[in-house]
Amino acid sequence: MTQTEGERAMEHRLAMIGFGTVGQALARILMERKAELREKEGYMARITAISDAMKGALYHPEGLDLVQVFRSLEQTGTLDAYPDTPGLKRGWDSLKTIEDTNADVVVEVTFTDVETGQPAIDHCRRAFEAGKHVVTTNKGPVALAYRELSELAEKNGVFWGFEGTVMSGTPALRLPQTALAGDRVREIRGILNGTTNYILTRVEEGRSLDEALREAQHHGYAEADPTSDLEGFDALYKVMILSEVVMGVPLNRQDVERKGIQTVTAEAIRQAKREGKRWKVLGQLREEEGRIAASVQPVAIPETDPLAGVRGALNAVTYTCDLLGPVTLVGAGAGRSETGFALLADLIQIWRDAR
Repeated sequence: MTQTEGERAMEHRLAMIGFGTVGQALARILMERKAELREKEGYMARITAISDAMKGALYHPEGLDLVQVFRSLEQTGTLDAYPDTPGLKRGWDSLKTIEDTNADVVVEVTFTDVETGQPAIDHCRRAFEAGKHVVTTNKGPVALAYRELSELAEKNGVFWGFEGTVMSGTPALRLPQTALAGDRVREIRGILNGTTNYILTRVEEGRSLDEALREAQHHGYAEADPTSDLEGFDALYKVMILSEVVMGVPLNRQDVERKGIQTVTAEAIRQAKREGKRWKVLGQLREEEGRIAASVQPVAIPETDPLAGVRGALNAVTYTCDLLGPVTLVGAGAGRSETGFALLADLIQIWRDAR
């Protein structure tokens, strides 16, 4: 069925800044579920630009052929084999792609340094200044520049979506912002890193710490360099995001007490089991005398705690509210399709808000 001009004017035009695992996952979702999204949500989108520092860049104002995009990646690992067509542009860097393409929405999924939040912070700034919406799964911009970027997005009348920054596609931010609206969150406790949760589960089952880490790497739960996970940095940034977005209190890195998983021995895990407890690496935020006490550290919690039963690579978060009491959300905290879905959820939110 051919699109009418009115339908084409309504659809989202997307610029993918970064086209690794997560960006490709979103592209496949949009390609494979195009008819379903249109029928059920009225949502229509086409990718008009891709800019990736390693794979190359393409732009066509009428949209890119995703079948050809993936064929090129399979053949060469890059976008170089994408066929030339009238109007196609190649080689644009990320900032030129953001500024000069016809995209309505920038999908920012680059590899970003969490110490600085770059280059994602600059990408978000440039997109907002150009009057374009942004959806991202990068923790850096939200943890390190939330106030500045939120104000810039509001000033330019555009949407900034970042659901995937805390628990991938599991709605750890959308739940308190929507379903818990009107209540006040007093405390947040969460298993925010699937790698360490998987390792602790396997050690409890009899593996050594090194064996459990190797298994986590084999399954893709841990990176070749697992420092960010094992020493609590990944969860620390998620705690900063939850504090800012859910509790309305900005935190610096040094405000969060951090201890890594290495402080937990196999004997400590066995002793906890004898006491009816389980070790979990918890990110915690709690109101204390007008301030927020924040930490990321291993804690032995009773088996009756809802978080104690969350095993393997799953994530979970408990929001303790004034009116509703504790509410626990459990789900995937990582994964290709799960994180791609987080981007899709934000895109659909932009679509709904505009209707």
